[in-house]
Amino acid sequence: MKQPFFNLTILLLLITTLSFSQSKEISLKDSSKASISVLNDEINKMKIELSSIKGQISNAQHVYDQIIKRSDDLMWIERLSDIAWFDKVRLAGPPRWRPKNKNDRFAANPLQFYCYVFVPKNIDLKKRYPLIVLPHSGVHADFSTYYVHIVREMIAQGYIVVSAEYRGSTGYGKETYENIDYGGLENEDVLVSRDYMVENYSFVDENRVGIVGWSHGGMISLMNVLKYPQKYQCAFAGVPVSDLNSRLTSHDQEYMENFTAKYHIGKSLKEDPSEYKRRSPSTYAKDLKKPLMIYTNTNDNDVYVEEVLIMIDSLKHHRKNFEYKVFENSPGGHGFDRIDTKIATDIRFSIYKFLEKYLNPPIKFNSPAEMRKAAYRF
Repeated sequence: MKQPFFNLTILLLLITTLSFSQSKEISLKDSSKASISVLNDEINKMKIELSSIKGQISNAQHVYDQIIKRSDDLMWIERLSDIAWFDKVRLAGPPRWRPKNKNDRFAANPLQFYCYVFVPKNIDLKKRYPLIVLPHSGVHADFSTYYVHIVREMIAQGYIVVSAEYRGSTGYGKETYENIDYGGLENEDVLVSRDYMVENYSFVDENRVGIVGWSHGGMISLMNVLKYPQKYQCAFAGVPVSDLNSRLTSHDQEYMENFTAKYHIGKSLKEDPSEYKRRSPSTYAKDLKKPLMIYTNTNDNDVYVEEVLIMIDSLKHHRKNFEYKVFENSPGGHGFDRIDTKIATDIRFSIYKFLEKYLNPPIKFNSPAEMRKAAYRF
């Protein structure tokens, strides 16, 4: 989840406002009702002022994110143009799960979102190629050049790659941000991106589609392969968010506010546990029908290993066949297999070997060193 770069500004404004309020000489002699009334008025004014300031800062954050997004899109071209065609398309997913205004005649309109498409430059248009659906992580985040080496690794094997900027992604303004539906219709947005590729690119083989994701993206990978098994041949979920009951009872109040916000679920885990259960992959473990690999790490300080083990144990309980590995204190914590170290690239090599069994890419890496050269050029 992105941390606003305005945190310090908010703190300074709060201190200034509080100091200003405290400097006022409001007499509370004898605890008179008049004095208390004046104090309450001042407190209410301060709350209104702070609310206005927070709104202005929030709007500025969205503008900042949009600028960063446009700059990063240019970086994709710079860093991939030697091996891949890059495009960004606009798609339509389901309407909001809960309309802001039920009386709005356009409430049932599909939500629009952007999607990245990467196609290897050396493909033969008369042949068909495997597709990898690559949802980004979150809660609120986006698909950025953070993933560039992973995309290069996939492209080098002959995979076509698609990544949806599903509802709630950053870089597209306040409305997209507040359309977040964590564990809900964001999964359908990603499915829409998969179907778009199959329907519009004749060289995509619909019988060789895999989904790969880490963290929140790993959660989306799980939800997609569990709810739509007919759409995928296999799935990989790295350090996946797996059980919201476990997650929200082990994270702080600031994290919880991503879910209790009025524009999102609007209720806490305690107030509506069934809603959070509905949004958890562990709830659907019984539905696994396709090959699945899960990786987790004992020193992950974001998606705790205990949470992922709930998913793993649930799959075992339902006697499902799947692969998994619990890494012991692997360097990098939450991002242990996404960073650029030799250990991380060696781990990704094992992930590609898993995908290879079910997607049969035209080019297969023989060693981690070969894979690293494809991604890093050297």
